[in-house]
Amino acid sequence: MRRTRGTQMLVLAALVLGAAVASPGRADGPERVVAITAHRFEFVPNEVTLRLGEPVRLRLRSEDVVHGFFSRDLGLDEVIEPGRTTEVVVTPGKAGHFTVICDHFCGAGHGNMKMTFVVE
Repeated sequence: MRRTRGTQMLVLAALVLGAAVASPGRADGPERVVAITAHRFEFVPNEVTLRLGEPVRLRLRSEDVVHGFFSRDLGLDEVIEPGRTTEVVVTPGKAGHFTVICDHFCGAGHGNMKMTFVVE
């Protein structure tokens, strides 16, 4: 069976369109990245706004000691070690204000170490 140039172009167009529909957005993960730094006794920034249903990559670093990064509501339970970057993807499933705490004792001010995610 011999294909004409027009048939070949139609097949090529169908393949390209099919590939575009099959992979909307980037294949390597969320486009938005939020860097968060932990150090005694705060997270910087201390408030981050997220969109409901939008996946976001959190890039976590510690400047001093081991810290925790915990929020039951957002499904976060990470360990942040000095000299190492911890990455986690979060996709908020409900709107509201959600507190993240350090759940690894890091010194005298540990109990006040928290930040807020505002999900709109």
